[in-house]
Amino acid sequence: MRYYLKCTKCGSTFESDYRSQICSRCSGILEVVYAHKPAMGREKLSSFWDFVPVLPSGNYCRYEVGLTKIIKSTDLSNTYMKLEVGNPTHSFKDRGSVIEIGKAHDYGYKEVVCASTGNMAYSVAYYAKLYGMKAKIFISSNASRDKVRDIRDTHDADVTRVDGDFNKAQRLAEAYARRNGAFLAGDYCYRKEGQKTIAYEIILSGIGADSILVPVGNATLLSGTFKAIEEIRAAKRTSSMPAVIGVEARACSPLYKAFKESRGVEYETPRTKADAIAVGYPTFGNQALEYMQKRSGAMGTVSESDMSKEQQSFTERYGLTVELAAVAPLAFLRNGKGVPKGIRAAVITGANV
Repeated sequence: MRYYLKCTKCGSTFESDYRSQICSRCSGILEVVYAHKPAMGREKLSSFWDFVPVLPSGNYCRYEVGLTKIIKSTDLSNTYMKLEVGNPTHSFKDRGSVIEIGKAHDYGYKEVVCASTGNMAYSVAYYAKLYGMKAKIFISSNASRDKVRDIRDTHDADVTRVDGDFNKAQRLAEAYARRNGAFLAGDYCYRKEGQKTIAYEIILSGIGADSILVPVGNATLLSGTFKAIEEIRAAKRTSSMPAVIGVEARACSPLYKAFKESRGVEYETPRTKADAIAVGYPTFGNQALEYMQKRSGAMGTVSESDMSKEQQSFTERYGLTVELAAVAPLAFLRNGKGVPKGIRAAVITGANV
């Protein structure tokens, strides 16, 4: 769909041919704003690309992605699980990468660069290779060594391991993009558009979810979930909308603390082993807070031990490998305070351990 870009910080606007996801005036992150109200053309989905009417216009290669399974939990009542491990790189990141790298290719870039805790790099490198582009990756020190090896060896990416956390890696990626004319990929506006399709699939599935629970690192998925709900509400596709709950690791919970203390997000040194959500300052954190205040969202946290137990239990029950961050919503449903009632949909985000 036709769109323009708007800075979330200073309000500057840019046409869709603007070749960046960062504001040139204030360095704020941009938001995709559609020329018309996004509206799905069909109720029954047969392909991820049925979402084209609610995605930024572009010449995308229509790779197979999304439309992942929804299964019912065998031990948590009224709980369904959205299995994003079914994506090509076993992570929800693929939904964003297929859009974001497609836009980079559209703009004529030959190289993309991103910062990552692991899954993002895996996905960006995968799609960059498919599109015939080079990938430069800055990856945080707490990322799994196995992930780093696969990103470098399987997907031909140039990987720099950073002596620091995700936010340091992000600063290095931004500097590299400016210095080398590479497209800055990662947790920015085009990725958010791809990731919002998870909420679309849950709501259109017919399970009647009263709440959607998502793990929170950079809060891109959380923010995208709220955006999907707003679009579906505006299109009047359903009479009731699910509540949205973000779940952080207790050992890295800057958004939870900001939400509880009614303040802006402040940096926190990540101390969690759940590397996929080990983000000290979420890129979309303050935007997610605005959504939660407007739409009565909520935040929760889980302990390292609860995630570890849930990870083991998940594999034993379903025969599927998942990472710690992926089961954070399930750990919250089992052990958290303020657990939602009704039908719950937990997004199981990734399996790259």
